[in-house]
Amino acid sequence: MGLSIGARPYPFLMHPSRTAFLVIDMQRDFLEPGGFGAALGNDIGQLRTAIMPIKLMLDACRATNMMVIHTREGHRPDLSDLSAAKHARGRFATRIGDAGPMGRILVRGAAGHEIIPELAAQPGEPVIDKPGKGAFYATDLEAILRGRGITQLIIAGVTTEVCVHTTLREANDRGFECLVLEDGTASYFPEFHRAALDMACAQDGIFGWVAPASAVIAALREGTES
Repeated sequence: MGLSIGARPYPFLMHPSRTAFLVIDMQRDFLEPGGFGAALGNDIGQLRTAIMPIKLMLDACRATNMMVIHTREGHRPDLSDLSAAKHARGRFATRIGDAGPMGRILVRGAAGHEIIPELAAQPGEPVIDKPGKGAFYATDLEAILRGRGITQLIIAGVTTEVCVHTTLREANDRGFECLVLEDGTASYFPEFHRAALDMACAQDGIFGWVAPASAVIAALREGTES
């Protein structure tokens, strides 16, 4: 029997043993001063609103032994997995691979590429390094999920309309049932955040469900106590 979570567009029936909490790109380069996000002129405070809901969700998942997976967007030091189109996008003065206050921007091994300390992965939690926006592209995420018998994903992270939504769509096409945390996701642009959440559950759940972290946490606790 699953756990019923109050969600849009209708309750989500979660089976914790077949569910993974997927935390997308909560990296220093996106969420801290001096990182890539700030260098592009964005208000990193908008993204930091997702930290506490994700932290509480991580605590609940770890307490109930639900699978947790983290992702990081970034590239090899030689940038051999960085397409010319992605590198050139936007014509910004600061680009991927350039030197920044936390090392080379979005390059694996640099301090800015790491997950923020508040949400750091614990031993045994897979960390997926991805060169693209979606977590399934050019990674072994699907193999890990299939190997663990995972059929449902609770998705959080940044940004809602880019890496979270791309991953949601990839997962939907692969047959995973997905719930997006409305307060555990964030965007530099609040209007994009709201629209992306609405799109996720439009047309009676075209890509999945949307719910606050508190609803999922409450269901997990109730399931543990029952």
